[in-house]
Amino acid sequence: MERAAIATAVAASLFLFASCAKKNKTARVPNAPRPLTAASQPPAKPAPLPVGYTEEGIASWYGIPYHGRPAADGEIYDMEKLVAAHRLMPFNTWLKVTNLTNNKSVTVRVIDRGPFVDGRIIDLSKAAARQIDLLGPGVARVRLEVIAAPPDISSNDFYAVQVGAFSIYANAERLRAEYAQRFGAAQLALKEGAMPLWRVLVGKAGSIEAAQQIANEIRAEGKEVFVVRLDTTLPPPPPPQTSGSRSEP
Repeated sequence: MERAAIATAVAASLFLFASCAKKNKTARVPNAPRPLTAASQPPAKPAPLPVGYTEEGIASWYGIPYHGRPAADGEIYDMEKLVAAHRLMPFNTWLKVTNLTNNKSVTVRVIDRGPFVDGRIIDLSKAAARQIDLLGPGVARVRLEVIAAPPDISSNDFYAVQVGAFSIYANAERLRAEYAQRFGAAQLALKEGAMPLWRVLVGKAGSIEAAQQIANEIRAEGKEVFVVRLDTTLPPPPPPQTSGSRSEP
């Protein structure tokens, strides 16, 4: 009888142990990660267009009040340069734009986004519009053709931070030297106009994001600055002048 009781107790213990072990081995399966939505994914850069790609449609042009403001690629829009805005084409795409009413053509570089008007495919700078007689009519039917970048244009894009602009070279050079000591790179670029201005450009970054970090560091000092595309060529220094003032950030 005692042996039977012991056997019963052992069997009960084994049953309880097996139940606990089974319970402890049951693991919670985590939910599958939620897929990224289109809104949460980083925006994809437009793919480069092949040379020879063409579009036809209506062109317009834009000048003031956009002149002197940052374009969508970060550089300052100058309506007297041969540039343009397109809704989808990658920045720095080079285009031959032909006015189909008079067969006049101009070469432009895409730096901006637009036009946001139904039926239009490109917004030209004032200078580009002038070359194909678009200023008067305002709009015209054109053909766009993707072309290779001019041979003297570097395929590498660099960006800097504009920290000031001066009518007198000596004042601009003084500020350039100050920032060159801090950031290792600073240069001057001449902005043509009724009153030419020497722009002080700090840094030489390979992306807008990298240049923005420099801008943020300078903004923390209470200065108004902005990111610009760094031109590949710079004008020679002018003859000495005696006075001048800072006229824009």
